[in-house]
Amino acid sequence: MEEFHKILDLDKVEKSSMKKLWLEIIRDSLHKPIPVPITVVKGAQPGPVVGITAALHGDEINGIGVLHRFLEKVNPKNIKGTLVCVHVANVPGYRKKIRAFTDRVDLNHIMPGKKNGNTAEVYAYQLFNKVIKQFDYLLDLHTASKGRQNTLYIRADMDNKLVARMAKLIGPEIILHNPPNDKTLRGAASKAGIPSITIEVGNPSRFQERYIKKTVTGIRALLCDIGVLIAPPPAKSAERPIRCRNSKWIYTDSGGILEVKVDLGEKIKKGDLIATIRNIFGDLVIEYRCPFDGIVIGRSFDPVAESGARIIHLGLRDGK
Repeated sequence: MEEFHKILDLDKVEKSSMKKLWLEIIRDSLHKPIPVPITVVKGAQPGPVVGITAALHGDEINGIGVLHRFLEKVNPKNIKGTLVCVHVANVPGYRKKIRAFTDRVDLNHIMPGKKNGNTAEVYAYQLFNKVIKQFDYLLDLHTASKGRQNTLYIRADMDNKLVARMAKLIGPEIILHNPPNDKTLRGAASKAGIPSITIEVGNPSRFQERYIKKTVTGIRALLCDIGVLIAPPPAKSAERPIRCRNSKWIYTDSGGILEVKVDLGEKIKKGDLIATIRNIFGDLVIEYRCPFDGIVIGRSFDPVAESGARIIHLGLRDGK
């Protein structure tokens, strides 16, 4: 049975139990609570607290599917420690089916928020301090944004050995070395001493079964490795993730009808044709070519493009 709480007190959750609850974050203009939905799975034995967050961007819902599928087969008796699954981190954005918070602020750019800031900053502060700071590990589930597509890839600080191991265990298609040097949730958590990775699970506003299933398998492998899940680890994939030491978005410098010519995960060479822009009559205006050898991490699929629209997210492979 679901319960409403003002604080998340993990010590009060019974051992060998799964608890579904609503945690108040802030209140709306009617003085009604705006709560986030959380499932806590507490094992019979003590151990680390692993947090998995989904939908920090309100339209990035593949992570919700990951948590549903993952929790279906979790038995608290096989858990050593505690799992905290935040099904929707950005409730206002989720309700409106938008990426941002209600005041158009990106929660993943203002972490860890402010105690006495604007509405979005206070929401971020309460979420971070009531929930995230209790984690010993953080897996933050995202997708591409509206009009774009992603591979299953991970952003992680690969210079951190523990974080690098976490990223590899998930078994993504691509791992992008990306130190958490901004105000993302991963960055704020890392600064607080919580090993963290961002898992980009495909595309927005939909459930993609292939990516969901693979991500669940990777999470189970990670939990087995750190001793939280007491079960045989999943079979390792024969495919090794492609590592990229950095990446770059390629943008248009003219508006029109955009047609991207390369696919997700495609390895492309410097000079390869990656996209065209046509005017509204169908006349070719400009061709875009690859600036360096790389792999397509993400791409736009929205043909209506203004100057400065994104074309592809191009990863520079590091050969490891």
